[in-house]
Amino acid sequence: MLDFIYYPVSFILWCWHKVFGFVLGDNNAISWILAIMFLTFTVRGIMFKPFVKQVRSMKKMQEFAPELKKIQKKYANDRQRQAAEMQKLQREHGVNPLGSCLPMLLQIPVFIGLNWVLRAFSIPPKDGGPKTNNYFFDQAGVDSYVNAKLFGVNIGDAIHHTSMLGGVDSGWNWHVAPVAIPLMILASVLTHLTARHSTARQDPSAATPQTAMMQKLTMYIFPLGVLVFGAFFPIGLLVYWLSNNGWTLMQQRLVYNKIDKEEEKKKAEAKEKRDALAPKPGAKPKPGQKPVQQRTAGESEQVAAQNTSSNGKSDTKAGSPHRFAQQPARPQNGASKQRKKPGSGGKSSGQKGSGQKRR
Repeated sequence: MLDFIYYPVSFILWCWHKVFGFVLGDNNAISWILAIMFLTFTVRGIMFKPFVKQVRSMKKMQEFAPELKKIQKKYANDRQRQAAEMQKLQREHGVNPLGSCLPMLLQIPVFIGLNWVLRAFSIPPKDGGPKTNNYFFDQAGVDSYVNAKLFGVNIGDAIHHTSMLGGVDSGWNWHVAPVAIPLMILASVLTHLTARHSTARQDPSAATPQTAMMQKLTMYIFPLGVLVFGAFFPIGLLVYWLSNNGWTLMQQRLVYNKIDKEEEKKKAEAKEKRDALAPKPGAKPKPGQKPVQQRTAGESEQVAAQNTSSNGKSDTKAGSPHRFAQQPARPQNGASKQRKKPGSGGKSSGQKGSGQKRR
């Protein structure tokens, strides 16, 4: 039913086993362990770009998380309108919420496929005859896997083979525990460290109740689940889980450091651009540029009064950077030497009509 998953997984495992089996021997357990590890690295290498997009998408979502909170508060009683407004906001910022889940979703088929392929090595055929093949592995490959021992334990064994996970229920195999339990503990610790490293990158003020709940699940519940349910996983599957979490932790550090450097570079370039446009203190004027003359308040008022004509208009052009005091107008026709006497029939402020005598 799921052969479209089992065949690609078994093919990648077959290729890496051929590589390491050529060097270390086909029946060597280390060859199978390395083949499983490099199967993990191959799949994670294929998903590297989606992982980078996931990190950038999560960072964008953190930037507009306060706006999401406002929408949730505004439309708390209208779930349909709330979902529509949140989708609109995500489209405006170019964020796809499913993009952050894609790498995790792609790992699920690989986990299921590898779990079945490793268990199928030891599942006898329905007709009761010997196992002759297992997808891309022929009978020689099946015998090599079954006979490979790691510290005296077959890498296809588990502490308990449960039929719920595709195995043959054979009870508890406590002789597997000395090898399986250390792998379970290491896988659990790496799961916790990976989740903690990812959580430390998130802004606590932008966290919603849903994200806070998911953080607690990934940091504590998932590692505990690996520690408990690891007893039902074969040794080879525990190696896959351990390799996958180790790769994820290393990849997160590299990608996060790269993104941090990109942001620091952008901030530095923006600061240099602002500094280049801003006037520098004590800078000399450019060639051909005349300095602006500075005047005191009294001098400015005196110049303005002198430049005002008899019609009340100013002779100084608006916006001119240079204003020079004008000389006072010279008197014409001797008007400054003597005042014009009033006419005989005229009236002055201190005179009465012509027909009255002065007192």
